[in-house]
Amino acid sequence: MTALDAAGSVSSAAPVSANDAWATPERRELRALVRRFTEREIVPQLEEWEDAGGLPRALHRRAGELGLLALGFPKAAGGDGEHLDTALVAEELILAGGSSGVCAGLFTHGIAAPHIALHGSAELVDRFVRPTLRGELIGSLGITEPGTGSDVAAITTRAVRDGNATGHADGDYVVTGAKTFITSGIRADYVTTAVRTGGPGHRGISLLVVETDRPGVARTRLRKMGWHCSDTATISYDDVRVPATNLVGAEGSGVPADHGAVRDRAALARGAGVRDRTALRRPHHRLARQRETFGAPLSSRQVVRHRIAQMARRAVVARTYVRDVLARYEAGADSGDLVPELAMAKNTAVEACDWVVDQAVQLHGGAGYLHGVEVERHYRDARILGIGGGTNEIMDEVVASRLGLDG
Repeated sequence: MTALDAAGSVSSAAPVSANDAWATPERRELRALVRRFTEREIVPQLEEWEDAGGLPRALHRRAGELGLLALGFPKAAGGDGEHLDTALVAEELILAGGSSGVCAGLFTHGIAAPHIALHGSAELVDRFVRPTLRGELIGSLGITEPGTGSDVAAITTRAVRDGNATGHADGDYVVTGAKTFITSGIRADYVTTAVRTGGPGHRGISLLVVETDRPGVARTRLRKMGWHCSDTATISYDDVRVPATNLVGAEGSGVPADHGAVRDRAALARGAGVRDRTALRRPHHRLARQRETFGAPLSSRQVVRHRIAQMARRAVVARTYVRDVLARYEAGADSGDLVPELAMAKNTAVEACDWVVDQAVQLHGGAGYLHGVEVERHYRDARILGIGGGTNEIMDEVVASRLGLDG
């Protein structure tokens, strides 16, 4: 049974606006499904996974059984639902007590597998995408390199055609280089890797699926400020032989923007938007009413009430804009036309999130600085959002370029 089947099997009597794509009866039931999954399968073990530095593979299998991993992928590749469904799942998972680190680790396939699903051969889809959506495999996306950062066109990891030592009639590629900041890189069974097969620039880049058990692949764990339960790695390739049939699309076709940076930035924008809401609504109303200072509850202090009101305002504005851009993307708006708006949405959500989680810790006082407290986790997890998927500065440059302000 897929997630949408499970969601649709229960009718909702509550009225829903015909114009609210986020609150259809099916999506309301999908929220309920995700909430139950989060409360039962994630929340009780979250601190243990944070300390261990990774998620168990069993969580992927359970999410796959519920159909949560298939959402947003084409039906031809074993997928189901739409991109708004993936946004809703991540949103509800965090609101129900999960974390963005869980989302990053559990849904890494959202950046690792779309390229294969859309541009890969039927064989690649069967070997990698379908089992990933069932939770049987874990994939990563290998773009960033130690010396390139956000400059995708400058990657140096090279794949050279060289005979057929692996026994494939189409021959092999020999891959040499390194990738870093690779989400789920320690646990990944394969890495959809950007490699240079031609000359300089984007036109010389291809995508190649590299299985991590191939000789010459080495992984080093990176410890991070936040997202502790989402493992991250530097991956090196030392003359790794990969069959040419693992090529995604045509050689030299680059990294497809439609399901690359666009999806990544959309995911980070909605993640920032939901985290500021979570930091606001989960603990603060309880705190304001229950904690007393000088004989009166915090909620009696005007400065506290106004601070929470400001937090709510920023969170709602960010969420509204992010949802508007995502809805237009879902409705078929050209992803190229939405690139500057996604950049603005990401920066808007990140700015709101940074401010809200900072205020959340401040309102909690010393308790907000303790490891394991929810607002402390949101605070350190939030810092990556202005870096991953393109830094705040890169997003501003994208917007400036579309305004005709090229240097």
